[in-house]
Amino acid sequence: MDKTYSKSGLLIETFEKIVDGKQTGLYTLENKQGCELAVTNYGAKIVSLLVPDKNGQERDIVLGHRSIDEYLSSQEPYFGAVCGRVANRIAKGRFSLKGKDYTLAINNGPNSLHGGIKGFNAVVWEVNNVSADSIEFSYLSVDGEEGYPGNLKVTVIYTLTDDNTVDIQYHAETDQATILNLTNHSYFNLSGEGDPHIGDHLLSLRADTYLPTDANAIPYGKPEPVTGTPMDFTTPHLIGERIDDDFQQLHFGKGYDHTYVLNKKTPGEYAYAGVCESPKTGIRMEIYTTEPGIQLYTGNWMTGNFAAKKGHHYPERSAVCFETQHFPDSINKPEYPSVVLEPGEKFSSRTSFRFSTI
Repeated sequence: MDKTYSKSGLLIETFEKIVDGKQTGLYTLENKQGCELAVTNYGAKIVSLLVPDKNGQERDIVLGHRSIDEYLSSQEPYFGAVCGRVANRIAKGRFSLKGKDYTLAINNGPNSLHGGIKGFNAVVWEVNNVSADSIEFSYLSVDGEEGYPGNLKVTVIYTLTDDNTVDIQYHAETDQATILNLTNHSYFNLSGEGDPHIGDHLLSLRADTYLPTDANAIPYGKPEPVTGTPMDFTTPHLIGERIDDDFQQLHFGKGYDHTYVLNKKTPGEYAYAGVCESPKTGIRMEIYTTEPGIQLYTGNWMTGNFAAKKGHHYPERSAVCFETQHFPDSINKPEYPSVVLEPGEKFSSRTSFRFSTI
């Protein structure tokens, strides 16, 4: 039988497996421009994204693996994934809600990270609707899963538009009060996955403040101005320009791993958040989101000690992540935008990555 490959060179059958009693697969979306987005329902992950460079050559600009088996054993379990029930960190894995104390698994230093031991990145999502340019995944996170209260129904819709935009919409409902913070954790390299360094990418963010953290990546509380610090991307700077400056916040994370507080006219406004460009390919990515923050992470803890797509290795700082989300440890910081979802409420969030060339 002939083998079927995605446009990006992924062998479709290597993504077909029974995991936790559910079928996994690889699904490809294509637009009229010839762009391709490949996603899997294991972790609702973006596996590849082909966009044209300044010469019209298609480049795969997200890091990832060649098969479900590689994802199951990955040292980088969040490649392209939807992270939840609560993305980012909860200090000491503890929080209180409605007068009750909850304890979560500790899986990142002294903290709980990205939903715990088996977050949304490591479950098989239902595939509800597939068209040429859109796919809908859903997942029922049952009451008590990973220590969180409430039966939570989550839906994620990926759409690849004809103007070369990847649009991600999230919806959720719960039957009792819970906490929720969803993001997509794609690792981008606009020079093409396998390129060894994103230090030459030019970045600007519409954020006058950021959240300084302690040594365990938990914000102190109040946002601080970026002005006069290497955290300032209000005007364009190369990502690698100041990443090794003698600045305590950069020492803590071995680079950038911080939440930027986006300048918003109104909470929940869907608005431009920033832009990143590669000088090598001319690929330009604009970010739009309804979320209040972006976690900028520059792949500081990557090791490069495994082979991934096309046999490429991914060393330290060979990708940059733009995790649009609420703030880390929000449930323990009442001054932050709330991550509490009540019964009867409908959670909704949208993030878009829009591609063009310079």
